[in-house]
Amino acid sequence: MTRLLTLLYSVASYTTFLASFLYAVAWLGGFLVPKTIDSGPASPVVEAVVVNLLLLSAFAIQHSVMARPAFKRWWMQYVSRPVERSTYVLLASILLFAICFGWRAMPDIVWQAQGGAAIALAAICAAGWLTVLFSTFMINHFELFGLRQAWLYAREQSWSAPRYVERFFYRFVRHPLMLGFLIAFWAAPTMSVGHLLFAAVTTAYILIALQLEERDLLKEHGASYASYRERVPMLIPGTKLGRKRGAVRA
Repeated sequence: MTRLLTLLYSVASYTTFLASFLYAVAWLGGFLVPKTIDSGPASPVVEAVVVNLLLLSAFAIQHSVMARPAFKRWWMQYVSRPVERSTYVLLASILLFAICFGWRAMPDIVWQAQGGAAIALAAICAAGWLTVLFSTFMINHFELFGLRQAWLYAREQSWSAPRYVERFFYRFVRHPLMLGFLIAFWAAPTMSVGHLLFAAVTTAYILIALQLEERDLLKEHGASYASYRERVPMLIPGTKLGRKRGAVRA
């Protein structure tokens, strides 16, 4: 029964993630959902900025702190490995919903593309979201969202960490998933002040969080990841930005 409940909990967490992710895509794009990033009456500027920054900060803190190995070691004294990742995903999904529903509108327009330019930006935005989705399958989508751990536990099979492998997008940039997010956030046919705040703050968070993640990956994978960092840029394909010279010797 415990194994079945663990699997059901993992599936429920994953379903919550899918719902929050799809809602966030529509919320940011301004289509299909009842509340978007620019809907509702405009709030006073100071109030809107404070509330929106608090919402983004709560998501960022949870997302980064719970992903650190030291926190995981402490956390798994109370939460077993089969549900650790699913719990992380569930909390992140709840906080993403909180951003979407708690966001204070700042609808003044920064830019608004028309005609072909609007179509092109919408297509680039869609490509960004698809890059995010495909990137998760190029590592291990089901491990990333906790399903694999619960499935192995339900089948009474032991868990082992996934191997480090360079697949497709990961041969061109080290963090294609984050690149996809950046493209999706900035390629907006209509950019409001609120959308600009969201894009700027999340971009800053991504750049900071990647430094922490790179440190953890280097500790986990050692020389293989150090060599990877020398060969492949962090976010922009075909550039030297983010490459770490001398990392293998270090």
